[in-house]
Amino acid sequence: MNLLAQAETWKSELEKELHEHILGFWMKYALDEKHGGFLGEIATDLTVRDDADKSLVLNARILWTFAAAYRLYGNETYLQPATRAYQYILRHFVDREYGGLFWMLHADGSVSNDKKQVYGQAFAIYALSEYYRAVQQEEALDLAIHLFRLLEEYSYDSEHKGYLEALSRSWQQTGDFSLSDKDLNEKKSMNTHLHVLEAYTNLYRVWPDPRLHHQLTELIEVTLNHIVHPDQSHFLLFFDETWVAKSDHISYGHDIEGSWLMAEAAEVLGDEELLSRVKQTAVSMAEHALARGVDQDGGMVNEANASGYIDTRKDWWPQAEAMVGFYNAYQLTGDIKFREASLRSWQFIGQSIIDHEYGEWFWNADRKGRPNRDQPKVSAWKCPYHNGRACMEMIERLS
Repeated sequence: MNLLAQAETWKSELEKELHEHILGFWMKYALDEKHGGFLGEIATDLTVRDDADKSLVLNARILWTFAAAYRLYGNETYLQPATRAYQYILRHFVDREYGGLFWMLHADGSVSNDKKQVYGQAFAIYALSEYYRAVQQEEALDLAIHLFRLLEEYSYDSEHKGYLEALSRSWQQTGDFSLSDKDLNEKKSMNTHLHVLEAYTNLYRVWPDPRLHHQLTELIEVTLNHIVHPDQSHFLLFFDETWVAKSDHISYGHDIEGSWLMAEAAEVLGDEELLSRVKQTAVSMAEHALARGVDQDGGMVNEANASGYIDTRKDWWPQAEAMVGFYNAYQLTGDIKFREASLRSWQFIGQSIIDHEYGEWFWNADRKGRPNRDQPKVSAWKCPYHNGRACMEMIERLS
């Protein structure tokens, strides 16, 4: 099959997956008809956990996904979930006293964790700016700008650069930094900086403010200078406030995701010198992720350290990001091996990650390609953003 015909087939498969199995799943199963908004947890077999907390991450990612789908396709059925998510965030997550957004709510919408996790504020900026792109809702843009200013006032480290992980409800210093029970309790992380970068990039598309331009430029430079390993092969994951690395773990999914998000940020800024530097790093990271992180079946393993693999499971989201990241490397270099790696990621997703019975994607598969049916289909971290965005990105790139 020639590349053009292959691209058309691939694109049609992605469109079916996006509309029927991802967006369709969330519209059919995830609405919380009792308390409003969206359910906090649904098992693989569609059993609902009624008492599950509702996370800011889940709700912001739902908002981003459906806003992006509506912007791209103009389908009114996608506007409804986007607006539902937007209105729920305004009603329940916004802290009317101190500003910013709560980290976690109970199932009924009352607050269960009121800390200001910067990762969550960043995802809200990302989602709100996307909703503004889709519907020109000024209130959404105003809230995104408000969150940007709060992060700059309270989280930004003017001495060492970058952003602190978390603050208390009233934006005071806290000792509780960690994003989840899997993360180190350190003041700075790759993960939060990557998603602040992503958020500021999307906000800059609709609000090209000089201060935002400066901070986004600086954030790319901080990423290149401190977060990318000196040999340009991968990200370092956790740091103290002075950028001393606190972990030697390698997260292949974050590496390949970060490679294309950095390139996107530099492209949106339009700084040719910075873009040239970013592209070089992005390709180097894609090379390393392909050489070290991808199995014979095309699936990407989760983590390694200097001794080798430490987590050989293949979570859903690195597969989605690998498809986009390797295709981005192909677009940057013209090297066909990256295009083939992207296609093999998609083929692995189809074989081991997509739930062809109920829709959406399994949490992960093992090294033998067997899907994990014990982890939830919907949860605080299991959202339609990685897979929905990967489909939308690839549909646009293949077009």
